[in-house]
Formats: sequence, C-alpha cells, structure tokens
Amino acid sequence: MAFLRRFFRPPEASHFLFGPRGTGKSTFLRQAFADALWLDLLRPEVAQRFAARPDRLRELVDGEPDAEVVVIDEVQKVPALLDVVHHLIERGGRRAAPRFVLTGSSARKLRSAGVNLLAGRLLLARMHPFMAAELPSFNLALALRRGLLPVVWDSDTPDATLASYVAVYVREEVQAEGLVRRLDDFARFVEAVSFSHGSVLNVSEVARDVHASRKTVEAYIGILEDLYLAFRLPVFRRRQKRQLTVHPKFYWFDAGVFRSVRPAGPLDRPEEIEGGALEGLVAQHLRAWIDYSGSNANLSFWRTKSGTEVDFVVYGEEGLWAFEVQNSAAVRGRDLRGLRAFLEDYPEAQARLLYRGEERLEVQGIRCEPCEAYLAGIRPGQLLG
Repeated sequence: MAFLRRFFRPPEASHFLFGPRGTGKSTFLRQAFADALWLDLLRPEVAQRFAARPDRLRELVDGEPDAEVVVIDEVQKVPALLDVVHHLIERGGRRAAPRFVLTGSSARKLRSAGVNLLAGRLLLARMHPFMAAELPSFNLALALRRGLLPVVWDSDTPDATLASYVAVYVREEVQAEGLVRRLDDFARFVEAVSFSHGSVLNVSEVARDVHASRKTVEAYIGILEDLYLAFRLPVFRRRQKRQLTVHPKFYWFDAGVFRSVRPAGPLDRPEEIEGGALEGLVAQHLRAWIDYSGSNANLSFWRTKSGTEVDFVVYGEEGLWAFEVQNSAAVRGRDLRGLRAFLEDYPEAQARLLYRGEERLEVQGIRCEPCEAYLAGIRPGQLLG
C-alpha cells in the first residue's frame, strides 16, 4: 500500500507518541522527519548498546549538531534513556536542545521509569488505527472483519497478519518483559475478556471464567491497557438526574483485533459478534477524532440502573453528542429509547443513531445516519455531524 496521509499532526515541541504496534507510528515519522537522527530500539543490537550505556545518547546528539529532530523509536525498550533526554532538554548552553520524539507501544515500563517526570516537558500524543476518511475508499463490511490497523492493510496476507497480531504482541511484550507469571493463564484471559467487548465489564465474572482471582484479572486488564490494546469507558455523570450504573465498559482498540481474539462457533450468533465489532469501530473513530482534533472532550457511555443505555457520549467544549449504534438495516422505535431518555435529561445534546441502512432519516426528532457514510465523514478539527 502506498503511503497514506494521516490526520495525525505531530506537536511542534518535543513529545511522546504512544499507540499500539502496527498503527503506523514509525512509518509516519519516517515521512514527517526524514532527516531526523533516529534510534530504532526494536533492533536488539541498538537496544543492547544503549541499555549498557544510556549516556551514548548525549554523545550521539552532541556529535550531530545539525540534527533538529531526534526520534527514539519504542523508547520503553530502554527506559533509562528518559533521564538522558531530560538532561538534554534542561541543560543550558548556546545550542538549543533538538526536538525529541519518543514513540512507545507500552506505558508500563515508562511509568515506573519516570515518564511522569518528563510529561511536563514532553507533550503527549497518540496514534490510532486508520480512520475511514484516511483511506482511498472505505468498505464497512471489510473494516468490520479486518479492522483498520495499517499493519494489516499493508500486508500481502492481511487475514494471517491479523490472526497473529495479538499472539505476537503477547510474546514480544508480555512474555519478553515478564509481565505475567504464566503465559497460558494470560492467553485464557484474553479469550475470556473478548466476550466483554462492548459490554459493562464484570471483573468477577471474567475471574470465574478463567479460574483466577479478581486481583489477577484486574492486573491482566491493566496490562492490556498499558499496551494500548484495550480501554475502559466510564459512565457519563454530568448533572446526573437518574441512578446510573457504576461499572465501565470494555473495548478492544480495533474492531479487527476484537474479531481475531473472539472465539466463534456454532453456539455464537454471528450478528452478535458483528454488532460488537460495529460498536467498537465507532468507538475507535470517536477516540481518534478527540485526540487528532486536540480536543479536551471525553468519551463515555450512559446507562441507568434500569438498563436504559446510550452507547457513546462525547462531551467537551465543542458540544455534547450522544450516539446509539445498531447493527440493523432498519430503525425501530425501541432502538431510540436510550437516546430519548438521554435527551430528556440533556436536551442540549445532539443525538445520533448509526445503523446499517442506506438512508438518512429523522425519526421521533432523532437523526438516524448510515454508519458507513457517517464514519467516512468524520474528520478531526470539524464538528461531529
């Protein structure tokens, strides 16, 4: 696949660029900073050399006085480099410090190594899978099956690449870093928690499924979040007028990755799995829109104690939006129940129902949009339609 222009815009100052592997961080930076001084810590010999003597970075930067940008790819491989970067940014002298871009696909080692210390000096940015509008053409059915990871779309064998994605991630990040004691237990957890995608997360239930303690499952979920493979959505509670649920919802970061880890067999309803994939695809677009827009908005969901629910709520300076996602080709009155209840409490909100049909409708005062067209129209910096 030819290089595609991304909506992501790197900050002008030094920054971290976080995101899962395969989202195109390195490819983007190679294009954006072709003349940068580059450290590829995925190369074992490079990582070993700088792990043995991190101060080599200072010597390297001083030896390249014309380098305006220094990229350290997968900096979590050698967290000790953060101290050297800190020193280079803070030191005085006639020469200004170069612009540092530090990429990472795991937050765990960086957090313990002092990423919070540097966070005040380096901005934080995130790279996501493709958005629909970044592709030359967007096919919703294909995106629901394969997701939107650049590493999958760029592969000659996309289905095989997707099938092995999580296994490779687990082997190279979880096993190599010794994040869990028993890899087979973690693998069973990955399969079990896939059934929670798009649902209110019941940690105790997952723990029972894998015969592990609640504490162990909480730690496993934390690992997935630290690797940017999954995220939890909180409940929207601004000026709440009803009793709301307290537990978050759980999502894999990419619809294709969810499909690759979710077991499917004769006892599984295909429409249930595809419905979860569709909901996750909308979630990843809304997350990317927020990050790439530089917005202060938050993504959440709304669910009452009685079970009335809105899939997604986007709230920030730009406005308040409520989204319901339906994996059906027709709009039924009961599909709008959650949005109508939300609008009773928040009449200033803009409500949207996204569905698999082809017509733009207005039903009971609520706009109903074809999901494929709606996702293809989302662009950072523009208000959600």
